[in-house]
Amino acid sequence: MNYRYLGKSGLAVSELTLGTMTFGAQGWGCDEKESHRIMAAYVEAGGNMLDCADVYAKGESERIIGTFLPKIQRDDVLVASKCNFPFDQSPNGVGSSRKHIMTSVEASLKRLGTDYIDIYYLHRPDPVVAPEEIMETLDILKQQGKILYGACSNLPAWRVVLDSMESKARRSSAFVCGQYMYNMIDRNCEQEIFPAMVNQGIGILCWSPLAGGLLTGKYSGVTEVPKNSRFDYRKNLDVPRFWTGRGKKIADDLQELATSAGISASRLAIAWLLDKQYVSSVILGAKSLDQLVDTMAAADLVLTDELRAELNRISAPEKSYLWSFNEETNKQFSERAAGFPGIVIG
Repeated sequence: MNYRYLGKSGLAVSELTLGTMTFGAQGWGCDEKESHRIMAAYVEAGGNMLDCADVYAKGESERIIGTFLPKIQRDDVLVASKCNFPFDQSPNGVGSSRKHIMTSVEASLKRLGTDYIDIYYLHRPDPVVAPEEIMETLDILKQQGKILYGACSNLPAWRVVLDSMESKARRSSAFVCGQYMYNMIDRNCEQEIFPAMVNQGIGILCWSPLAGGLLTGKYSGVTEVPKNSRFDYRKNLDVPRFWTGRGKKIADDLQELATSAGISASRLAIAWLLDKQYVSSVILGAKSLDQLVDTMAAADLVLTDELRAELNRISAPEKSYLWSFNEETNKQFSERAAGFPGIVIG
């Protein structure tokens, strides 16, 4: 397992993070015994980041991690969790208010059976709560030693920068990293979110690298969503995101490239992400040990220039006017600045 720095924090993370959303998930996930086997194999391979959220399997995923942690050295792994989505029906049981964040952290610590959470994410933006309250709350939790780093997920680029500026004004640390959906089917984060994060020194983690399983190749030639599949259980989420004509075309093209190269489609899709310098870690989900072993092998795959170009070509996003316009503008100014030492455009 190789390691990368998480943004400008100096925190070393394995380039493959273990996502635990499948742990305890009824119907499409895995039970506690298999979850422990998966975590043990991951840690044995050198992985050091376990990613979770309070709402995964309604807290069961965190509880399962908590029953595993005593089997290893706690400091050997980074435990990440999140809050914001509704966990119960109480009036303050949702969002990023100080009340909800504080309550959520305490509940997650109890389920995880640990004294601290290494990385704590805001799971989504809260348009109601002021950045001052959110970032101050994260600072209080750091001072209490209950979390070590604050992070974000699914925030728009402007909010990432706004919250980062608030932290700087407070002379405290901003988000250490951000977690976003990023794969060969959905590359929209390349437009504004990733440039903003790189500019602010925030690490980037990618979730759903296999587009809900579509990029594994197992749905090749399948026209209807199979019953009892992950897509079936998550039809309101993953189907509109990935199960489209364009998504299926990219998956088929990827499978063709993978077959020609003698590599599994899964490994190729993950290697494409790891090939990008701005990516700190790719989050792998698995519901069986065999799945994990297959996808972890992607860390050893080095893309050739030809293969990289083909992967970029078949996954080329449909760019908006503003995206294309700004890319061309940056290109023109980069060419103009080539003769001016010390000038970097991007």
